[in-house]
Amino acid sequence: MSDACHRHDVLILGSGAAGLSLALRLPETLSVAVVSKRELREGSTLYAQGGISAVLDAGDSIESHVQDTLKAGAGLCDRAVVRHVVERGPDNIRWLLDQGVEFTRDTEHGAGATGGYHLTREGGHTHRRVIHAADATGRAIATTLEGQVRDRANVTLYEQHIAVDLITARHLPGYGEHRCLGAYILDLGSGRVETFLARFVVLATGGANKVYLYTSNPDVSTGDGIAMAWRAGCRVANMEFMQFHPTCLYHPQARSFLVTEALRGEGARLLLPDGERFMPRFDPRAELAPRDIVARAIDHEMKRLGSECVYLDISHRPADFVIEHFPTIHARCLELGIDITREPIPVVPAAHYTCGGVMVDRQARTDLPGLYASGETAYTGLHGANRMASNSLLECLVYSEAAAADIVRLSSEVPPPPEVPNWDESRVTEPDEEVVVTHNWDELRRFMWDYVGIVRTNKRLRRAKRRADLLAQEVIEYYSNFRVGNDLIELRNLLEVADLIIQSALRRRESRGLHYTLDHPLKDAGQRTPTILIPDAYQPRKGE
Repeated sequence: MSDACHRHDVLILGSGAAGLSLALRLPETLSVAVVSKRELREGSTLYAQGGISAVLDAGDSIESHVQDTLKAGAGLCDRAVVRHVVERGPDNIRWLLDQGVEFTRDTEHGAGATGGYHLTREGGHTHRRVIHAADATGRAIATTLEGQVRDRANVTLYEQHIAVDLITARHLPGYGEHRCLGAYILDLGSGRVETFLARFVVLATGGANKVYLYTSNPDVSTGDGIAMAWRAGCRVANMEFMQFHPTCLYHPQARSFLVTEALRGEGARLLLPDGERFMPRFDPRAELAPRDIVARAIDHEMKRLGSECVYLDISHRPADFVIEHFPTIHARCLELGIDITREPIPVVPAAHYTCGGVMVDRQARTDLPGLYASGETAYTGLHGANRMASNSLLECLVYSEAAAADIVRLSSEVPPPPEVPNWDESRVTEPDEEVVVTHNWDELRRFMWDYVGIVRTNKRLRRAKRRADLLAQEVIEYYSNFRVGNDLIELRNLLEVADLIIQSALRRRESRGLHYTLDHPLKDAGQRTPTILIPDAYQPRKGE
């Protein structure tokens, strides 16, 4: 049994843009813990290339950004949420600038209407409104916020730690108030599960795209926050809407390397192996159509031709322009023998973004008092059936700002949590068959790719549900008998999330946005509502 217990005012699980921006927005009078599964900066934010969408050009407008987002969301966005997030965009960009993020300057036009920053355009946007740091915006944000948070005296950083489960009032029989009290967290260095207690807990653990065989996401994107919140009694919504990025580099030595949508925003064309441009046949916006349309078009052409990939070509633009705007992609491709200034890039679609997640309100509060969620972990209503490019980092900032404000407002009212039982390992043993975890991990990601991918059918979904149920039983047995480790925790969470995705997809008997099924290829106006799943442990908040 572990006897280590840590107490803080705020416990933040996750260290991407959502988690770190929240930590920096809390006053130094509150003690804050930031828990990261790997190094602090390792997460999806670090690998985000494109940028952040915000209305920064005098020729653009809030209304235009709102309408573009609503259109991309295919009728499922919450209109009030969309407007709220878009209106908060310019202020949040100014906040990042104040933190020291260095966005790319517009060397051609000077200060002009954009304040001197270069704006690019991506799929679904009718204006140039994506501010960026070359083609490594996420890295600029992650490293800047990391530097700031490491200097905060009130913030304690726990790297190489992974949450096992949330601690709730259910762990204290007789405790009156239904709320979140903290989390059990595995120290990957010592192998001990330690108790973290906090008055407020924030899930900022990112998405769940490692549930698929091919993904642009880093290995840490295993749906931990969504799975833990579900087990703790929080509703989830719209889990069927998993976004597949159309263009990941196709190369045996380039695992999970994203080729930013900004290339297409600057004129890159998608080509078949014979050099034919094909996107105009699928949508009048061609390469600038929303991601779901582009991904399905690529998937269709690859299957029609039996091709392993298609090609993205920007070699018709001046070499100096390409190198200046896309230095990361240019350098990485050169390492692999591809000169993007002279030849096209081989690309394939890959799982990229979880549009659904834990349901939260405008203050980022979940169904469980004391528990917040921000970023890709959360379902806010912004994205609807499809996320428009570069709205995700903006959502992280807006909802972390809201969570911080709500925590400050309530900080004088919420007492410290009581003592809770430590993690009990007295009846478990060391794992004796790690091959079970490895095999089940591989099988899960493969059948999710084959049966619950870009194009679905009822038969494929039912087959996936049977396989997920069988694997879940095996993992429950394994989890009950053996000491927990990183791989087992992540597999348990991925299986939970896989089941939520499959359940949600089976309920949506239409094709809308990112959910496309051959059995129901048309939209159904009667299904213009979110898909909400309610766990057995759900308890409505007081007054609801």
